[in-house]
Amino acid sequence: MSKIKKIIIFASGNGSNAENLILKLSADNIKINWQVFTNNPKAGVIKRCEALNVVCEIFEKQLFLNSSEIEQKILKINPDVIILAGFLLKIPTSFIKMNFPIINIHPSLLPKYGGKGMYGNYVHAAVIKNKEPFSGITVHKVNSNYDEGEVLFQKAIKLDKNESIISLAKRINALEMKYFPEVIARLVN
Repeated sequence: MSKIKKIIIFASGNGSNAENLILKLSADNIKINWQVFTNNPKAGVIKRCEALNVVCEIFEKQLFLNSSEIEQKILKINPDVIILAGFLLKIPTSFIKMNFPIINIHPSLLPKYGGKGMYGNYVHAAVIKNKEPFSGITVHKVNSNYDEGEVLFQKAIKLDKNESIISLAKRINALEMKYFPEVIARLVN
């Protein structure tokens, strides 16, 4: 009998990546206890978790940055992996020192277009403005610097001649929905 995996997801927004991960990995018959944390009391991820019957805990940003309370909760859960899915706060060094694998997905081909402030449409706008021929996704380990951890997976797409921020965002989102669950499934199996 396979061990039940424990996965924590940190999310700040809509929650589509979190929901997709939960649904796809559950469909793969991987037994998982999920826990979602969010710093945004209005985040769409909260309703998605309610619909999926997954525990979602809301916390204040200052609690995350300055307190060991969330760290203690993480230690108690003892996760196999921590996933950042649209989570915009920088992970404190104390979290990284707990030695749980922390994985993030980024909407560009790192090291290009990473770092503080580079998320969502800001990334897509910069890619288009700089006339990049390619963009894509990067799944990487999290370290103490934004978007500088070890790259685990990348998938590139060629930009269309008349690419817009909206069209690129849709294409990147499709890559995230397909490949992020596959990478996480490999990590936990």
